[in-house]
Amino acid sequence: MSIIKRFANQTLEDLYNRVTGDEDARVCKDIPEKACNDQPRNFFAYLWANVFGKVADEIASAKLVIPWLFGSLGVPAAFTGFLVPIREAGVLLPQLIVAAAIRHLAIRKYVWLLGSILSSLSLFGMAIAAISLDGYKAGLAIITMLIIFSLSRGLCSVSAKDVLGKTVSKSRRGALMGWSVSLSGFVILGMGIWLSNINLNDSGMTIFAGFLVTGGIFWLIAAIIFALIKEQPGAIDGGGNAISVALKQLSLIKTDEAFRKFLISRALLLSVALAPPFYVLIAQSISGTNLLGLGALIIANGLASSFSAPFWGYMGDKSSRQVMVIATLGTGMLGIFVNIAIILDWNLVLSELGMALMFLVLSVMHSGARLGRKVYLVDMSNADNRAAYVAVSNTVIGVLMILAGGIGLLGDFFGPDSVILILGLVSILAAYFIHSIPDVSLKD
Repeated sequence: MSIIKRFANQTLEDLYNRVTGDEDARVCKDIPEKACNDQPRNFFAYLWANVFGKVADEIASAKLVIPWLFGSLGVPAAFTGFLVPIREAGVLLPQLIVAAAIRHLAIRKYVWLLGSILSSLSLFGMAIAAISLDGYKAGLAIITMLIIFSLSRGLCSVSAKDVLGKTVSKSRRGALMGWSVSLSGFVILGMGIWLSNINLNDSGMTIFAGFLVTGGIFWLIAAIIFALIKEQPGAIDGGGNAISVALKQLSLIKTDEAFRKFLISRALLLSVALAPPFYVLIAQSISGTNLLGLGALIIANGLASSFSAPFWGYMGDKSSRQVMVIATLGTGMLGIFVNIAIILDWNLVLSELGMALMFLVLSVMHSGARLGRKVYLVDMSNADNRAAYVAVSNTVIGVLMILAGGIGLLGDFFGPDSVILILGLVSILAAYFIHSIPDVSLKD
Protein backbone atom coordinates (compact mmCIF):
# COMPACT_ATOMS: atom_id res chain seq x y z
CA MET A 1 0.00 0.00 0.00
CA SER A 2 1.43 3.38 -0.99
CA ILE A 3 2.21 6.06 1.56
CA ILE A 4 -0.50 8.32 0.12
CA LYS A 5 -3.11 5.56 0.33
CA ARG A 6 -2.14 4.69 3.90
CA PHE A 7 -2.34 8.37 4.85
CA ALA A 8 -5.76 8.71 3.21
CA ASN A 9 -7.09 5.61 5.00
CA GLN A 10 -5.75 6.80 8.35
CA THR A 11 -7.26 10.24 7.87
CA LEU A 12 -10.63 8.70 6.95
CA GLU A 13 -10.52 6.44 9.99
CA ASP A 14 -9.63 9.33 12.30
CA LEU A 15 -12.51 11.40 10.93
CA TYR A 16 -14.83 8.43 11.31
CA ASN A 17 -13.81 8.04 14.96
CA ARG A 18 -14.53 11.71 15.60
CA VAL A 19 -17.96 11.58 13.94
CA THR A 20 -19.10 8.38 15.62
CA GLY A 21 -17.32 8.92 18.92
CA ASP A 22 -15.66 5.50 18.71
CA GLU A 23 -12.08 4.80 19.64
CA ASP A 24 -11.82 1.69 17.48
CA ALA A 25 -13.42 1.89 14.03
CA ARG A 26 -13.08 -1.86 13.62
CA VAL A 27 -15.49 -2.76 16.41
CA CYS A 28 -18.61 -3.91 14.58
CA LYS A 29 -22.02 -5.29 15.40
CA ASP A 30 -24.50 -7.13 13.22
CA ILE A 31 -22.44 -6.92 10.00
CA PRO A 32 -20.16 -9.48 8.28
CA GLU A 33 -16.72 -9.73 9.89
CA LYS A 34 -15.03 -8.97 6.57
CA ALA A 35 -16.87 -5.64 6.42
CA CYS A 36 -15.43 -4.32 9.69
CA ASN A 37 -12.28 -2.79 8.26
CA ASP A 38 -14.26 -1.09 5.47
CA GLN A 39 -16.61 0.72 7.84
CA PRO A 40 -15.02 4.19 7.66
CA ARG A 41 -15.09 4.11 3.85
CA ASN A 42 -18.63 2.71 3.73
CA PHE A 43 -19.91 5.11 6.39
CA PHE A 44 -18.87 8.22 4.47
CA ALA A 45 -19.80 6.81 1.06
CA TYR A 46 -23.31 6.03 2.30
CA LEU A 47 -23.50 9.37 4.11
CA TRP A 48 -22.62 11.57 1.13
CA ALA A 49 -24.64 9.53 -1.35
CA ASN A 50 -27.61 9.94 1.01
CA VAL A 51 -27.02 13.70 1.32
CA PHE A 52 -26.93 14.24 -2.45
CA GLY A 53 -30.00 12.03 -2.85
CA LYS A 54 -31.99 13.89 -0.19
CA VAL A 55 -31.21 17.26 -1.75
CA ALA A 56 -32.14 15.95 -5.21
CA ASP A 57 -35.41 14.63 -3.74
CA GLU A 58 -36.23 18.08 -2.41
CA ILE A 59 -35.50 19.60 -5.82
CA ALA A 60 -38.14 17.31 -7.32
CA SER A 61 -40.55 17.57 -4.38
CA ALA A 62 -44.03 16.44 -5.44
CA LYS A 63 -45.65 18.44 -2.66
CA LEU A 64 -43.71 21.67 -3.19
CA VAL A 65 -41.50 22.33 -6.22
CA ILE A 66 -43.44 20.48 -8.94
CA PRO A 67 -46.81 21.96 -7.91
CA TRP A 68 -45.22 25.42 -8.16
CA LEU A 69 -43.82 24.52 -11.58
CA PHE A 70 -47.28 23.30 -12.65
CA GLY A 71 -48.79 26.62 -11.63
CA SER A 72 -46.19 28.51 -13.65
CA LEU A 73 -46.78 26.31 -16.71
CA GLY A 74 -50.57 26.59 -16.54
CA VAL A 75 -51.04 22.87 -15.89
CA PRO A 76 -54.65 22.00 -14.90
CA ALA A 77 -55.14 21.44 -11.17
CA ALA A 78 -56.36 17.91 -11.89
CA PHE A 79 -52.75 16.93 -12.58
CA THR A 80 -51.60 18.50 -9.31
CA GLY A 81 -53.89 16.23 -7.33
CA PHE A 82 -52.02 13.16 -8.57
CA LEU A 83 -48.51 14.39 -7.71
CA VAL A 84 -48.31 13.19 -4.10
CA PRO A 85 -50.21 9.91 -4.75
CA ILE A 86 -47.93 9.02 -7.67
CA ARG A 87 -44.82 9.96 -5.69
CA GLU A 88 -45.83 7.94 -2.63
CA ALA A 89 -47.45 4.94 -4.32
CA GLY A 90 -44.69 4.84 -6.91
CA VAL A 91 -42.12 4.33 -4.17
CA LEU A 92 -44.26 1.66 -2.52
CA LEU A 93 -45.05 -0.55 -5.50
CA PRO A 94 -41.45 -1.48 -6.46
CA GLN A 95 -40.85 -2.52 -2.86
CA LEU A 96 -43.75 -4.94 -3.09
CA ILE A 97 -42.61 -6.30 -6.45
CA VAL A 98 -38.83 -6.52 -6.15
CA ALA A 99 -38.29 -7.22 -2.44
CA ALA A 100 -38.11 -10.95 -3.00
CA ALA A 101 -35.96 -10.61 -6.14
CA ILE A 102 -33.38 -8.54 -4.28
CA ARG A 103 -33.09 -11.28 -1.67
CA HIS A 104 -31.57 -13.45 -4.42
CA LEU A 105 -28.78 -10.96 -5.19
CA ALA A 106 -25.53 -11.42 -3.28
CA ILE A 107 -24.49 -7.78 -3.93
CA ARG A 108 -27.42 -5.39 -3.65
CA LYS A 109 -25.86 -1.98 -4.08
CA TYR A 110 -26.31 -2.31 -7.84
CA VAL A 111 -30.07 -2.07 -7.38
CA TRP A 112 -29.56 1.28 -5.66
CA LEU A 113 -27.24 2.41 -8.46
CA LEU A 114 -29.87 1.51 -11.07
CA GLY A 115 -32.50 3.42 -9.15
CA SER A 116 -30.31 6.51 -8.79
CA ILE A 117 -29.40 6.58 -12.50
CA LEU A 118 -33.05 6.23 -13.53
CA SER A 119 -33.95 8.98 -11.02
CA SER A 120 -31.37 11.22 -12.68
CA LEU A 121 -32.71 10.56 -16.18
CA SER A 122 -36.28 11.25 -15.10
CA LEU A 123 -35.29 14.66 -13.69
CA PHE A 124 -33.53 15.49 -16.95
CA GLY A 125 -36.79 14.57 -18.71
CA MET A 126 -38.73 16.93 -16.43
CA ALA A 127 -36.28 19.72 -17.25
CA ILE A 128 -36.82 19.26 -20.98
CA ALA A 129 -40.60 19.31 -20.49
CA ALA A 130 -40.39 22.49 -18.40
CA ILE A 131 -38.70 24.51 -21.15
CA SER A 132 -40.47 23.04 -24.17
CA LEU A 133 -44.09 22.43 -23.10
CA ASP A 134 -46.90 24.08 -21.20
CA GLY A 135 -50.49 23.40 -20.16
CA TYR A 136 -51.78 19.84 -20.12
CA LYS A 137 -48.95 18.64 -22.39
CA ALA A 138 -46.39 19.72 -19.80
CA GLY A 139 -48.51 18.07 -17.12
CA LEU A 140 -48.64 14.75 -18.95
CA ALA A 141 -44.90 14.77 -19.67
CA ILE A 142 -43.86 15.67 -16.14
CA ILE A 143 -46.33 13.20 -14.59
CA THR A 144 -44.82 10.48 -16.79
CA MET A 145 -41.34 11.40 -15.64
CA LEU A 146 -42.55 11.50 -12.02
CA ILE A 147 -43.85 7.93 -12.36
CA ILE A 148 -40.40 6.82 -13.54
CA PHE A 149 -38.78 8.86 -10.77
CA SER A 150 -41.00 7.35 -8.08
CA LEU A 151 -40.48 3.78 -9.27
CA SER A 152 -36.74 4.44 -9.35
CA ARG A 153 -36.79 5.83 -5.83
CA GLY A 154 -38.56 2.64 -4.79
CA LEU A 155 -35.60 0.63 -6.05
CA CYS A 156 -33.28 2.83 -3.98
CA SER A 157 -35.46 2.59 -0.90
CA VAL A 158 -35.82 -1.19 -0.88
CA SER A 159 -32.08 -1.76 -1.41
CA ALA A 160 -30.64 1.05 0.73
CA LYS A 161 -31.69 -0.47 4.05
CA ASP A 162 -30.24 -3.82 3.03
CA VAL A 163 -26.90 -2.32 2.04
CA LEU A 164 -26.78 -0.23 5.20
CA GLY A 165 -27.43 -3.31 7.33
CA LYS A 166 -24.54 -5.15 5.67
CA THR A 167 -21.94 -2.37 5.69
CA VAL A 168 -22.44 -0.14 8.74
CA SER A 169 -22.55 -1.36 12.33
CA LYS A 170 -25.82 -1.24 14.24
CA SER A 171 -24.42 1.20 16.80
CA ARG A 172 -23.42 3.73 14.13
CA ARG A 173 -26.43 3.87 11.82
CA GLY A 174 -28.20 6.48 13.91
CA ALA A 175 -25.21 8.81 13.68
CA LEU A 176 -25.10 8.29 9.93
CA MET A 177 -28.78 9.13 9.49
CA GLY A 178 -28.50 12.11 11.83
CA TRP A 179 -25.57 13.61 9.93
CA SER A 180 -27.33 12.92 6.65
CA VAL A 181 -30.44 14.84 7.66
CA SER A 182 -28.39 17.68 9.15
CA LEU A 183 -26.07 18.19 6.17
CA SER A 184 -28.83 17.94 3.58
CA GLY A 185 -30.93 20.33 5.66
CA PHE A 186 -28.25 23.02 5.45
CA VAL A 187 -28.05 22.62 1.68
CA ILE A 188 -31.84 22.78 1.29
CA LEU A 189 -31.97 25.87 3.51
CA GLY A 190 -29.39 27.57 1.27
CA MET A 191 -31.38 26.50 -1.77
CA GLY A 192 -34.50 28.16 -0.37
CA ILE A 193 -32.64 31.40 0.39
CA TRP A 194 -31.18 31.46 -3.11
CA LEU A 195 -34.58 30.91 -4.76
CA SER A 196 -36.02 33.76 -2.73
CA ASN A 197 -33.95 36.19 -4.78
CA ILE A 198 -34.97 34.88 -8.23
CA ASN A 199 -37.57 36.43 -10.54
CA LEU A 200 -39.05 34.39 -13.38
CA ASN A 201 -39.32 37.51 -15.54
CA ASP A 202 -35.54 37.48 -15.78
CA SER A 203 -35.04 33.77 -16.41
CA GLY A 204 -38.35 32.20 -17.48
CA MET A 205 -38.61 28.43 -17.18
CA THR A 206 -34.84 28.05 -17.54
CA ILE A 207 -34.49 28.48 -13.79
CA PHE A 208 -36.72 25.45 -13.16
CA ALA A 209 -34.98 23.49 -15.91
CA GLY A 210 -31.61 24.29 -14.35
CA PHE A 211 -32.99 23.35 -10.96
CA LEU A 212 -34.14 19.94 -12.19
CA VAL A 213 -30.92 19.34 -14.14
CA THR A 214 -29.00 20.06 -10.93
CA GLY A 215 -31.11 17.43 -9.19
CA GLY A 216 -30.30 14.95 -11.95
CA ILE A 217 -26.59 15.70 -11.63
CA PHE A 218 -26.81 15.24 -7.87
CA TRP A 219 -28.28 11.77 -8.41
CA LEU A 220 -25.39 10.88 -10.72
CA ILE A 221 -22.91 12.13 -8.11
CA ALA A 222 -24.75 10.08 -5.48
CA ALA A 223 -24.45 7.00 -7.71
CA ILE A 224 -20.71 7.49 -8.16
CA ILE A 225 -20.22 7.84 -4.41
CA PHE A 226 -22.49 4.90 -3.54
CA ALA A 227 -20.53 2.72 -5.97
CA LEU A 228 -17.50 3.20 -3.69
CA ILE A 229 -19.17 1.14 -0.94
CA LYS A 230 -17.46 -2.20 -0.40
CA GLU A 231 -20.34 -4.60 0.13
CA GLN A 232 -19.71 -8.20 1.16
CA PRO A 233 -21.84 -10.87 -0.57
CA GLY A 234 -24.96 -11.68 1.42
CA ALA A 235 -27.34 -14.59 1.71
CA ILE A 236 -29.35 -15.29 -1.42
CA ASP A 237 -32.04 -17.55 0.01
CA GLY A 238 -35.21 -16.83 1.92
CA GLY A 239 -37.65 -13.97 1.57
CA GLY A 240 -41.10 -14.18 0.11
CA ASN A 241 -42.92 -12.04 -2.41
CA ALA A 242 -44.57 -9.22 -0.52
CA ILE A 243 -47.48 -9.02 -2.96
CA SER A 244 -48.29 -12.69 -2.40
CA VAL A 245 -48.15 -12.14 1.34
CA ALA A 246 -50.44 -9.13 1.05
CA LEU A 247 -53.01 -10.95 -1.07
CA LYS A 248 -53.08 -13.93 1.31
CA GLN A 249 -53.50 -11.67 4.31
CA LEU A 250 -56.26 -9.42 2.92
CA SER A 251 -58.69 -11.39 5.05
CA LEU A 252 -57.26 -9.48 8.03
CA ILE A 253 -59.38 -6.53 6.97
CA LYS A 254 -62.47 -8.61 7.69
CA THR A 255 -61.34 -10.67 10.68
CA ASP A 256 -59.14 -8.23 12.64
CA GLU A 257 -61.23 -5.35 13.96
CA ALA A 258 -58.29 -3.41 15.46
CA PHE A 259 -56.36 -3.58 12.20
CA ARG A 260 -59.46 -2.62 10.19
CA LYS A 261 -59.90 0.51 12.30
CA PHE A 262 -56.23 1.39 11.83
CA LEU A 263 -56.62 0.96 8.07
CA ILE A 264 -59.61 3.30 8.04
CA SER A 265 -57.61 5.78 10.11
CA ARG A 266 -54.68 5.62 7.72
CA ALA A 267 -57.02 6.11 4.76
CA LEU A 268 -58.48 9.23 6.40
CA LEU A 269 -54.92 10.48 7.05
CA LEU A 270 -54.54 10.82 3.28
CA SER A 271 -56.36 14.14 3.70
CA VAL A 272 -53.19 15.46 5.35
CA ALA A 273 -50.81 14.03 2.75
CA LEU A 274 -52.81 15.34 -0.22
CA ALA A 275 -53.12 18.94 1.01
CA PRO A 276 -49.60 20.46 0.50
CA PRO A 277 -49.65 20.83 -3.33
CA PHE A 278 -52.85 22.89 -3.18
CA TYR A 279 -51.35 25.25 -0.60
CA VAL A 280 -48.44 25.63 -3.02
CA LEU A 281 -50.83 26.53 -5.87
CA ILE A 282 -52.31 29.30 -3.74
CA ALA A 283 -48.85 30.57 -2.79
CA GLN A 284 -47.80 30.45 -6.45
CA SER A 285 -50.81 32.51 -7.54
CA ILE A 286 -49.89 35.12 -4.93
CA SER A 287 -46.20 35.32 -5.86
CA GLY A 288 -46.59 35.14 -9.65
CA THR A 289 -43.15 35.39 -11.23
CA ASN A 290 -41.44 36.16 -7.93
CA LEU A 291 -39.83 33.03 -6.45
CA LEU A 292 -39.64 34.51 -2.96
CA GLY A 293 -42.74 32.49 -2.14
CA LEU A 294 -41.22 29.20 -3.31
CA GLY A 295 -37.98 29.88 -1.46
CA ALA A 296 -39.92 30.71 1.69
CA LEU A 297 -41.95 27.49 1.38
CA ILE A 298 -38.79 25.40 1.02
CA ILE A 299 -37.29 27.04 4.10
CA ALA A 300 -40.54 26.56 6.04
CA ASN A 301 -40.74 22.90 5.06
CA GLY A 302 -37.15 22.27 6.13
CA LEU A 303 -37.59 24.05 9.46
CA ALA A 304 -40.82 22.19 10.17
CA SER A 305 -39.25 18.79 9.60
CA SER A 306 -36.16 19.57 11.66
CA PHE A 307 -37.85 21.06 14.71
CA SER A 308 -41.09 19.09 14.91
CA ALA A 309 -39.69 15.55 14.61
CA PRO A 310 -38.26 15.35 18.18
CA PHE A 311 -41.49 16.79 19.61
CA TRP A 312 -43.71 14.32 17.75
CA GLY A 313 -41.35 11.48 18.60
CA TYR A 314 -41.51 12.22 22.33
CA MET A 315 -45.29 12.55 22.21
CA GLY A 316 -45.61 9.43 20.05
CA ASP A 317 -43.91 7.33 22.72
CA LYS A 318 -46.66 8.39 25.10
CA SER A 319 -49.63 8.13 22.72
CA SER A 320 -49.32 7.68 18.97
CA ARG A 321 -53.11 7.93 18.73
CA GLN A 322 -52.99 11.39 20.29
CA VAL A 323 -50.32 12.47 17.80
CA MET A 324 -52.58 11.48 14.90
CA VAL A 325 -55.55 13.26 16.46
CA ILE A 326 -53.61 16.51 16.96
CA ALA A 327 -52.10 16.35 13.47
CA THR A 328 -55.42 15.77 11.70
CA LEU A 329 -57.32 18.28 13.81
CA GLY A 330 -54.60 20.87 13.21
CA THR A 331 -54.71 20.24 9.45
CA GLY A 332 -58.48 20.58 9.42
CA MET A 333 -58.52 23.85 11.37
CA LEU A 334 -55.73 25.22 9.16
CA GLY A 335 -57.72 24.42 6.00
CA ILE A 336 -60.78 26.23 7.36
CA PHE A 337 -58.66 29.20 8.47
CA VAL A 338 -57.01 29.58 5.06
CA ASN A 339 -60.41 29.51 3.36
CA ILE A 340 -61.73 32.22 5.69
CA ALA A 341 -58.59 34.26 4.96
CA ILE A 342 -59.24 33.97 1.21
CA ILE A 343 -62.93 34.89 1.55
CA LEU A 344 -62.14 37.92 3.73
CA ASP A 345 -59.00 38.77 1.72
CA TRP A 346 -56.63 38.91 4.69
CA ASN A 347 -53.45 40.34 3.22
CA LEU A 348 -51.38 39.28 6.21
CA VAL A 349 -52.11 35.63 5.40
CA LEU A 350 -52.28 35.96 1.62
CA SER A 351 -48.67 37.03 1.16
CA GLU A 352 -45.46 35.14 0.41
CA LEU A 353 -44.41 35.05 4.05
CA GLY A 354 -47.95 34.48 5.29
CA MET A 355 -48.38 31.41 3.10
CA ALA A 356 -44.93 30.21 4.16
CA LEU A 357 -46.16 30.30 7.76
CA MET A 358 -49.30 28.37 6.77
CA PHE A 359 -47.14 25.81 4.97
CA LEU A 360 -44.85 25.51 7.98
CA VAL A 361 -47.84 24.65 10.19
CA LEU A 362 -49.11 22.19 7.58
CA SER A 363 -45.68 20.54 7.32
CA VAL A 364 -45.53 20.16 11.10
CA MET A 365 -48.94 18.46 11.05
CA HIS A 366 -47.93 16.26 8.12
CA SER A 367 -44.81 15.17 10.00
CA GLY A 368 -46.93 14.30 13.03
CA ALA A 369 -49.44 12.30 10.99
CA ARG A 370 -46.67 10.23 9.36
CA LEU A 371 -44.88 9.54 12.63
CA GLY A 372 -48.06 8.81 14.54
CA ARG A 373 -49.41 6.19 12.14
CA LYS A 374 -46.00 4.48 11.85
CA VAL A 375 -45.60 4.22 15.62
CA TYR A 376 -49.22 3.12 16.05
CA LEU A 377 -48.79 0.24 13.61
CA VAL A 378 -45.64 -0.95 15.35
CA ASP A 379 -47.22 -0.67 18.79
CA MET A 380 -50.44 -2.48 17.86
CA SER A 381 -48.68 -5.39 16.16
CA ASN A 382 -46.32 -8.13 17.28
CA ALA A 383 -43.61 -10.26 15.70
CA ASP A 384 -46.19 -12.70 14.36
CA ASN A 385 -48.49 -10.29 12.53
CA ARG A 386 -46.38 -7.17 11.88
CA ALA A 387 -45.19 -8.20 8.41
CA ALA A 388 -48.75 -9.02 7.36
CA TYR A 389 -50.08 -5.72 8.74
CA VAL A 390 -47.45 -3.75 6.83
CA ALA A 391 -47.98 -5.67 3.58
CA VAL A 392 -51.76 -5.31 3.63
CA SER A 393 -51.86 -1.67 4.74
CA ASN A 394 -49.22 -0.57 2.22
CA THR A 395 -51.03 -2.35 -0.61
CA VAL A 396 -54.46 -0.95 0.24
CA ILE A 397 -53.24 2.59 0.91
CA GLY A 398 -51.13 2.58 -2.25
CA VAL A 399 -54.25 1.90 -4.32
CA LEU A 400 -56.36 4.42 -2.37
CA MET A 401 -53.75 7.14 -2.87
CA ILE A 402 -53.98 6.86 -6.63
CA LEU A 403 -57.79 6.99 -6.49
CA ALA A 404 -57.73 9.94 -4.07
CA GLY A 405 -55.55 11.89 -6.48
CA GLY A 406 -58.72 12.55 -8.49
CA ILE A 407 -59.62 15.25 -5.96
CA GLY A 408 -57.52 17.57 -8.11
CA LEU A 409 -60.43 17.62 -10.58
CA LEU A 410 -62.33 19.74 -8.06
CA GLY A 411 -59.49 22.24 -8.16
CA ASP A 412 -60.13 22.90 -11.84
CA PHE A 413 -63.80 23.67 -11.21
CA PHE A 414 -63.78 25.37 -7.82
CA GLY A 415 -60.14 26.35 -7.20
CA PRO A 416 -57.42 24.96 -4.91
CA ASP A 417 -58.91 26.71 -1.89
CA SER A 418 -62.02 24.53 -2.20
CA VAL A 419 -59.86 21.40 -2.29
CA ILE A 420 -58.07 22.59 0.85
CA LEU A 421 -61.43 23.12 2.57
CA ILE A 422 -62.69 19.64 1.60
CA LEU A 423 -59.46 17.99 2.76
CA GLY A 424 -59.62 20.03 5.95
CA LEU A 425 -63.13 18.78 6.70
CA VAL A 426 -62.04 15.20 6.03
CA SER A 427 -59.11 15.77 8.42
CA ILE A 428 -61.52 16.83 11.17
CA LEU A 429 -63.54 13.67 10.48
CA ALA A 430 -60.28 11.73 10.72
CA ALA A 431 -59.52 13.28 14.11
CA TYR A 432 -62.97 12.28 15.38
CA PHE A 433 -62.60 8.69 14.14
CA ILE A 434 -59.01 8.22 15.32
CA HIS A 435 -59.98 9.45 18.79
CA SER A 436 -62.34 6.45 18.98
CA ILE A 437 -59.73 3.77 18.24
CA PRO A 438 -57.80 2.05 21.07
CA ASP A 439 -54.68 3.72 22.47
CA VAL A 440 -52.03 1.03 21.97
CA SER A 441 -48.92 2.95 23.01
CA LEU A 442 -49.40 2.37 26.71
CA LYS A 443 -50.32 -1.29 26.51
CA ASP A 444 -48.67 -3.68 28.96
